[in-house]
Amino acid sequence: MSPKELVLALFTAAFTDHDPEAARALVTADYIQHNPQVPTGAEGLMGLVPLVEQSGMSVTTHRVISEGDLVVLHSTFDNADAFGAPSLAAFDVFRVEDGKVAEHWDNLQPIPETTASGRGMTDGPTEVTDLDRTEENKALVLGFVRDVLGGAAPEKAPMYSEVYMQHNPQLADGIDGLIAGTKAWAEQGFVITKFEPQIVVAEGNFVFVASDATVSDQPWAFFDLWRVEDGKIVEHWDVVSPTPAQMVHDNGKF
Repeated sequence: MSPKELVLALFTAAFTDHDPEAARALVTADYIQHNPQVPTGAEGLMGLVPLVEQSGMSVTTHRVISEGDLVVLHSTFDNADAFGAPSLAAFDVFRVEDGKVAEHWDNLQPIPETTASGRGMTDGPTEVTDLDRTEENKALVLGFVRDVLGGAAPEKAPMYSEVYMQHNPQLADGIDGLIAGTKAWAEQGFVITKFEPQIVVAEGNFVFVASDATVSDQPWAFFDLWRVEDGKIVEHWDVVSPTPAQMVHDNGKF
């Protein structure tokens, strides 16, 4: 199986079929877990499967992108009250090694009833295109992350995007919406002082970046996905959450 096929098979076994033995066959024994609440190792994942089944939670995967040994799933979890909210937006990142899934990172965020832009947290285009422009698009997005989100040269924001369709529930469309929202957060005391990419996965027109951030002296994780078209960033999705001080393992968030 390709890395995408392997990861989708695992996701189906664990979250749709609720078959722990089928899931076990797809992961390494020393499966490395970064979800703060799930124990590391294959047994930690196996223990999660019956809890998901008992909760009645369902999952819909909207986007799948991969690069090398990394696969990113962009999904919605519904009927997820047992895990914190009626509906959750999620990014899951998996690393494949020797034909099995060896490592997992994720971020989850409750989906609000309304958003500033009127767009949902997971709707929009899903087709992977422009495979020949993967590296070019990755470089563009990483420049945007460095200059705009990381604060190296925020005045360069307009050069990266002319149309910026926004799926962050608190931000309006456009680069102006991003800048206005960031200023409003700062006025409320939420100031980003660190924004460091840890995982980057690009495939064609989609570029995913998971970043370790500090917001008002507290650790946060930002999982962002951008869509690029004709050399410009045109659309953005994200899932953002605070990083807890205590986890059930020693692997850290990243």
